[in-house]
Amino acid sequence: MMTTRMRSFCPHRKACVAIGITSLLLTASSVRAQLTPGDINQIRGEMGDRIEATTILSGDFGMEGASFNTGNSGDLKLEKFGGAGDIGDPKPLGNLPIGWQPRLQGEMGYLSADDKFSAAYPDLHGSESKFRSFAIQFGGGARLWFDEHLSIAPTIMGMYGHTENTFYPHSAVPPAIVTQARQEGLVDWSADTWTIRPAANIQYVYTWRRTVITLSSDPTYFHTESFHTSNPGVSVNGDSETWENKIDVDVPLGKSLWGHELRTGGYFSRTELMGNLKQGLNNNDYLYEIHGRLVLDYLNQLWKVQWIGIGYSYLWGRSFDGYSLGLDIAFRF
Repeated sequence: MMTTRMRSFCPHRKACVAIGITSLLLTASSVRAQLTPGDINQIRGEMGDRIEATTILSGDFGMEGASFNTGNSGDLKLEKFGGAGDIGDPKPLGNLPIGWQPRLQGEMGYLSADDKFSAAYPDLHGSESKFRSFAIQFGGGARLWFDEHLSIAPTIMGMYGHTENTFYPHSAVPPAIVTQARQEGLVDWSADTWTIRPAANIQYVYTWRRTVITLSSDPTYFHTESFHTSNPGVSVNGDSETWENKIDVDVPLGKSLWGHELRTGGYFSRTELMGNLKQGLNNNDYLYEIHGRLVLDYLNQLWKVQWIGIGYSYLWGRSFDGYSLGLDIAFRF
């Protein structure tokens, strides 16, 4: 089964991505006429983490589409499309008591973030910093079944990302600081990156009557490097990890709508965020999600489609919360 989702959510508190790289520029410029080597190294270090984080947010199918409201200081939008699934029925793996089936995964997304500096930052009040990131990811592997309940799916994926920043300074910003920041690649830059993503989905499926209960665990590793940047001062070379643990329940309701059986269910999950991804997301180190769905069963009624419906999620982390509402489509190949 391959599941495709198009969803978005709006946090009510703080966005989990700190999009204001130039807030560090502000701290330095407010007390001196130019940036010191220490200022530059600090900004570059955090900039690399955030490029890596925005690339993973943009292109990884394990991350949800989002529309963030950061209050008067700006906003962040993340539009995504993709999915993952196992193809066909399990087949014997040689003479071993193990079944297997191929697995495909893919995702593409676009992130836009606008950071508008308020009166809380006198030197930058009225300035604006814009971030744009596009990423596309594809890969796969195989699911190995040890019995009718327990399986593991090792996969490997590759991802390309392009991230760019444009800074629009207010006239009050010291021109010397802006010029130095551009020369050092701290603002008005672009970066192309590649990411390798090995992972393993461990799954246990139990059926009670017609209700399907699925327990899963997904440890995932990311290694990201830049291969082309607009300025030699812009560089990305880092490692990140996520680990999602989830319980999913799928319940047929035995009632029909427009000739299709209604199904409901949902899941509860916690995802650990580690490495540069955690640093780039303002030290948010976990994400909880409660999800509910209502779908119509199209199995054997519409080509390759298992169900079509809607889903709703509530999400929260250390410094933000939000909701998700969107379309759920599941295919069976």
